[in-house]
Amino acid sequence: MRGLDAGPGTEPPRAPGALKAAITAVAVIAALGLLVSACASGGTGARDEGPARSDSVSVGAVTPAPSQSSAEPSVDAVQLLKADPEVSAAVKRDLQPCVADEYPVDVSYGRLTGGAVDDIVVNVLTCGDAVGVGSYVYRGQGGEYENVFKAEEPPVYAEIDRGDLVVTQQVYEKGDPVEFPSGEEVITYSWISGHFMEQDRNHSDYSKVTESVPPSPAED
Repeated sequence: MRGLDAGPGTEPPRAPGALKAAITAVAVIAALGLLVSACASGGTGARDEGPARSDSVSVGAVTPAPSQSSAEPSVDAVQLLKADPEVSAAVKRDLQPCVADEYPVDVSYGRLTGGAVDDIVVNVLTCGDAVGVGSYVYRGQGGEYENVFKAEEPPVYAEIDRGDLVVTQQVYEKGDPVEFPSGEEVITYSWISGHFMEQDRNHSDYSKVTESVPPSPAED
């Protein structure tokens, strides 16, 4: 029997392996063409717009903080007291550090007199029991501080309360021990016409029950 002959002009079918090899060769040639084109145009192959931007600050760079203006003065309260002729010699004599260089003074800042900077309220205390021996208010003007209030009748303590100066004083009657005052007075001052004027005064009497009750006898 005769085998079937292919007609004239008809190519025999290709083997599957030969077809895969041809496709791979075409892909390689296309890739090489793209690579050569990218190199010729000076691109990176990944992106042509330049390096990626970064919003973070580089290491070691210092970003200046925005300037903050503060009305709070920076004053050495102890030196202010020592240089003030309005402060009594007794208070200055007792103005000594309690531990190392820690002085018994409380300092607070606030608007009391309507000035351009905060006023300074200074309370001088005793080291042992923190009893107030002097309270002062300093008003800043032209880089200097003027004493516009003082109270040196212990025990006394001054505070700033909603723009007013509030001074608390313990009241002693004759024969009262130091630990048992008869009462206290709370006086409120407001800055009016260039000086502090008393606006309110509250007096409280303390109970004498605590000090009058004798100690209970010791059990046998």
